Amino acid sequence: MPRGKSLLLTFIRSALAATSALAFVATAHAQEADQQAATNGDSTTLETLVVSGGSGGVITAEGYVGLSSATGAKVDTPFLETPQSISSVTEQQLKDRNPQSLLETLAYTPGSRVGAYGFDPRFDAFFVRGFDVTYTGVFRDNLRQPGAGSSLFKNEPYGLEGVSILRGPSSALYGASGAGGLYNLISKRPTEETLREVQIQYGSHERYQGQFDFSGPVNETDPVYYRLTGLLRDADTEQIGVPDDRAYIAPAFTWKPDEDTSLTILGEYSRTKTGGTAAYYYDTATGKVTDFFAGSPAFNDSVQTQGRVGYEFEHRFNDTFTFRQNARVSTLNIDADWAFAYAPNAADPTLIDRSAGTFDERLTAIVIDNQLESNFETGALDHTLLAGVDFTKLRWRSLDGRGVSPPLDTNDPDRGDPVAAIDFQTRVVQDQWQVGTYLQDQIRYDAWTLTVGGRYDWVSTDTDTTNLLTDTVTAVSQKDKEFSGRIGLTYETDFGLAPYISYSTAFAPNAGINLETNQPFKPTESTQEEIGFKYLLPNSNTLISAALFNIDQKNGLYYEVVSLSSGPANIQVQRGKLRSRGFELEATTSLDNGLSLTASYAYTDMKIIQGPAGTVGNYVSSVPRHMASIWADYTLPEDGPGAGLGFGAGARFMGSSYGNDENTLRNSARVLFDSAVHYDFAALDKKYDGLRLQVNATNLFDRREPVCTAGFCYRDQGRTVIGSLRYNW
Repeated sequence: MPRGKSLLLTFIRSALAATSALAFVATAHAQEADQQAATNGDSTTLETLVVSGGSGGVITAEGYVGLSSATGAKVDTPFLETPQSISSVTEQQLKDRNPQSLLETLAYTPGSRVGAYGFDPRFDAFFVRGFDVTYTGVFRDNLRQPGAGSSLFKNEPYGLEGVSILRGPSSALYGASGAGGLYNLISKRPTEETLREVQIQYGSHERYQGQFDFSGPVNETDPVYYRLTGLLRDADTEQIGVPDDRAYIAPAFTWKPDEDTSLTILGEYSRTKTGGTAAYYYDTATGKVTDFFAGSPAFNDSVQTQGRVGYEFEHRFNDTFTFRQNARVSTLNIDADWAFAYAPNAADPTLIDRSAGTFDERLTAIVIDNQLESNFETGALDHTLLAGVDFTKLRWRSLDGRGVSPPLDTNDPDRGDPVAAIDFQTRVVQDQWQVGTYLQDQIRYDAWTLTVGGRYDWVSTDTDTTNLLTDTVTAVSQKDKEFSGRIGLTYETDFGLAPYISYSTAFAPNAGINLETNQPFKPTESTQEEIGFKYLLPNSNTLISAALFNIDQKNGLYYEVVSLSSGPANIQVQRGKLRSRGFELEATTSLDNGLSLTASYAYTDMKIIQGPAGTVGNYVSSVPRHMASIWADYTLPEDGPGAGLGFGAGARFMGSSYGNDENTLRNSARVLFDSAVHYDFAALDKKYDGLRLQVNATNLFDRREPVCTAGFCYRDQGRTVIGSLRYNW
């Protein structure tokens, strides 16, 4: 039996055993709760954590189990009534796993392909259901977080309350979004109760980090609340010449004069320093990824500064009408130098030729969403009608220059020879306006919920490309308009089972240009059919969900290595038509015996239906057909030996995949293991209440195999161990 299939079967057997154990434990827990309730004459429930804030998609959760959010319908809706696959990464999961990047945050969510570009701290690039959602699938507080070229906003997990995930095309409400779905990153918001936290961390590769989180009422009389979150990090990485330094501050304020009105202001500023590339040299002659760093340590700086400020306003006029306006202005600037080893030197076989480049990009985005929610009845039908108009203005400017770097010396690969200054040769300025209007009705009758929504978008894109060597300008204007829709039907049984069926579409204008053709990208369009169920086990904090889906997409954006006049480069290109079919299964639970668990499995069959010669009918690169994961955290009982001590462990399986669309490269299957141990010092003495020591390890066994995507090769990130000491009071 092939090694990949053997690994998968072993993992699935373990996952099925864990799921069976989960169902058994949950059922036993439910029976115990019922017996206890009968004895005490009341019901036993877990405390529900409700994250305060406006309409930005905040999650209502119990431990690991997300129960409702506004992500699936733009109004707070239980997951059981949402006719699409939806899940969440809750605040408790973030605390237990202590992720250091957005990719680590999403590593245990079904269908999320992280690590397709191996170790690369520059971008939060990932796939879901086989589709790249890096540019079109990341939202912040229910508002689009656009990107273009290398201008992608960096996301600090410590600044998040959680992530709410809606899989599949979702343009009926959100406009520009991808075929795979959207990931709504939920910012930390002010709390009505006082919160104080300070934390220090030390970890692998000389990683030093300090962070704090303070929140509560400004004073005892005014209805104003604040939150201030920040961190400072000085860190190296496993790759020479690639640091991971960051300074981050995020202030927030909420004014709530009465129960019907609230205004929340959210801000953020960060500065991040890392490398211009983290790739290894891929030897085309042997078809293997070497241990040679493709870049040059002397020419590998990347500094990104970014900021955002926005608000969420909500006013309820009466029991029928509620108005909301959410808005944000965000900007980023990235200045980077890079080198890339691509072929053996013709004169000296110990040398590898390297190209080099430098770029300076700036992106500014303004997003405003206006909503009017109406709740009313027509006979036996209950309606939640949502009407809205939103607006996005994006401006992207890119300065780019290409040149050469001294060759890589394989006898002294860490040597960084100086690189001559590279002048900018191209300037691109792109302005994009998008206006969309949408209408959605959630119609409830008895146990049935019919969700019907539609949206129309108008998009205008102007692109000016200047050749700075000849001072010639090429101007291109493009106008797009499209209707998007969703219809779904859900039935919720008395015992917590909710089957559903839905059809949805997506339309996404694309910022940036194709550097191979110097033309703007066409919009990406997609459709999906999905059927599934969600099951909230009665009297148990356990949610199980499953989905079957079929997605067709045309004109999607992907990175590929192409030959430009300056040499090979990894750039965005646009494909004809892709089709993704698959199945997903997810289970999460948090029980009051100290056990929390999340497990998932995804099967994805992703093929190229229309594309370049030699790729039609092939599998899309770096999309495994099988992925599975399981993470569990257990805290020992407070009244037993080992009180205060807890453990966490997880495993992530990725099946084999192809490393290019020609299907001539292959990525092997692999399982990566993570772990955690934590101790609450209050178990020693109550005077230490709030003091917690925690150690987290990712890729525990340091498995660093090659991974290729679109013919561009990296290695998996190696083992990282981080210890943290946190104090809350």
